[in-house]
Amino acid sequence: MKPTDFAYYLTDYLSKYLPCTAGLSMNTIMSYRDTFSLLLEFCNTKKKLPPEKLTLSHLDKVLVEDYLDWLETDRKCTASTRNVRLAAIHAFYRYLQLEYPDYLYQAQQILALPVKRVKKNTMEYLRLDAMQILLRMPDETTKEGRRDRVLLSLLYDSAARVQELADIKVSDVRIQSPSTVRLTGKGNKSRIVPLMKPMAVLLEQYLIENQLISNHTGSYPLFCNRSKNKLTRAGIAYIVTKYTDIARQQSPELFPDKLSPHCFRHSKSFHLLQSEVNLVYIRDFLGHVDIQSTEIYARIDGEMKRKALEKSNNNVVSEKLPEWQSNPGLMNWLKNLGK
Repeated sequence: MKPTDFAYYLTDYLSKYLPCTAGLSMNTIMSYRDTFSLLLEFCNTKKKLPPEKLTLSHLDKVLVEDYLDWLETDRKCTASTRNVRLAAIHAFYRYLQLEYPDYLYQAQQILALPVKRVKKNTMEYLRLDAMQILLRMPDETTKEGRRDRVLLSLLYDSAARVQELADIKVSDVRIQSPSTVRLTGKGNKSRIVPLMKPMAVLLEQYLIENQLISNHTGSYPLFCNRSKNKLTRAGIAYIVTKYTDIARQQSPELFPDKLSPHCFRHSKSFHLLQSEVNLVYIRDFLGHVDIQSTEIYARIDGEMKRKALEKSNNNVVSEKLPEWQSNPGLMNWLKNLGK
């Protein structure tokens, strides 16, 4: 059977262009792949177009709109998920219009499809005392508890994204002073993050206990599950939720109803800002390309705004109200007002 044009271009896009030319990470490529897997499922079940017969001529603006509606109605996806799928389709058609101009008009029609406006969620972060409570939750008398203590501490101290933490290998950790950890983030970009001395001590103890200090363990993942496999994002999220639930029972007022691993990154950023660390250093610490991505923390942090206003010393507003009770004429007028 002769392959269709859609099969040819999509295969070239996913297997060659994204990893080799664009240099995207495997996680991003997998997300794009999932988008098109769902698109094939939609075309097969709802449009009666099996994958082996699907061509680019079928994938017009109307079909893509129907696919996005199907995601929300049949699969119960949120508007944010819908926008992620549409972004992946947009990326494919940007590639298509540059590599194969024959499809320029069709590509521009699909690129004109707008994303849905969604309500922005409040950025959750923990106060310093709440983070200290949470990091004390793992049971240090057990090996698993000690692993979890190191994992949660490193997640906070390095402000790592959850996938960055999962991908850390033993060779990425430097215990000797100055202690650092190498994190590989979006677009396979790496950055070196300094570690505080308590964190370095915890990591050294963890490496020794798990016999990870040798020349043959450099490629091993830093954190493994019981099956000796690398912890996944879901596994790390489970650990965070587990100890957050325990901490919430002790101090319910300090913890939100839901807490994701990314909240550790937000919390570290806010704590650095509150310690008056320069925003440029925080940008580099977090691995942001643009400082505007970092400025969001400064805009949200109410405590920093309050301190800044206090430093201004523009005491225009008086702290005292006039002692109107001492004015007998006003008092008599008020008493007679209701008569």
